[in-house]
Amino acid sequence: MNIDVTKCHGSGNDFLIIDEISNSYNFSETERKALAIALCDRSTQLGADGILFVMSSEHSDAKMRVFNADGSEASMCGNGLRCVARYVNELTGKDNMIIETMKANLYAKKTESIYDNIPTYRVEISPVIFMADKLPMYIGKETLVNEKIEELSSELNFTALAVPNPHLITLVSPEQIQSNEQERISEYVNGENPLFPDGVNVSFVHILEDRAIYVRTYERGVGFTNACGTAMSASSLVTCLLDINEIEKPIDVFNNGGKVRCIVHQHAEQHYTIDLIGNATYLYNASINVNVDRPQEFIIKSKHDLEEQELYKKLEEHSKEVVTKVFS
Repeated sequence: MNIDVTKCHGSGNDFLIIDEISNSYNFSETERKALAIALCDRSTQLGADGILFVMSSEHSDAKMRVFNADGSEASMCGNGLRCVARYVNELTGKDNMIIETMKANLYAKKTESIYDNIPTYRVEISPVIFMADKLPMYIGKETLVNEKIEELSSELNFTALAVPNPHLITLVSPEQIQSNEQERISEYVNGENPLFPDGVNVSFVHILEDRAIYVRTYERGVGFTNACGTAMSASSLVTCLLDINEIEKPIDVFNNGGKVRCIVHQHAEQHYTIDLIGNATYLYNASINVNVDRPQEFIIKSKHDLEEQELYKKLEEHSKEVVTKVFS
């Protein structure tokens, strides 16, 4: 069968969009997993962190399903949601949208550029869950906010939350980011272990200055990634919980893929949502021929490169300058 894909990225976190609204694709769950593994393989001419399936919804403007490069399905993806918001915005003409995701229907909006005319979208990140058994996390506590997990580290304090993907957040020094500590912890909690049976995203966060942070994330199902939207949102919330940043004030979040802006909202005690604001950049459109029984043998029939990345490179350069000052 022939499949049209759009390669895109949010903060360097890259995806292939497959439009099931405009096309008559009908994939089984097994085929979605196999397509993600085959098309996201970076040894091929495509390659990505995951596939974003854009589908019709009975009660929202569209539905998003996210399959990681290893074939697993993510309950949410903030960087991916921005890309889907742009796709739905251009498909429907609506600047304000509701996108159905696995755990919630989320608000999305086309907004003012974050940097130098880059296409920018604001998306809602929720629900926020602190209960350990919902992540799931088994450490003998109902919640974990800025506390040690001795099995992982005798030095670092962790906060655990789901948004709704599960995250383990710790504030660190530049030296700790440059060490192999994050990789060691991440590989442990995403392998066979008694603490996180389903794995967990692990973020090391460094405070840059007032209302500015750096986040590096090891994403379950992916590994180290340029940026993880839900991790940057969760990290911003954690800095507010620890009185480093303020609720309702914009926080610039730098990452290896660029920069986003987060705003944390508190609606009641323990009830938070986060706005994630950042780019949604298109790289190319392609048409591929795929046998869904052997998707690894796909053939690219045509490919049209776009020029938007040149604009985004300016933001990348700005972000690298900021980050290099910290870690040089």
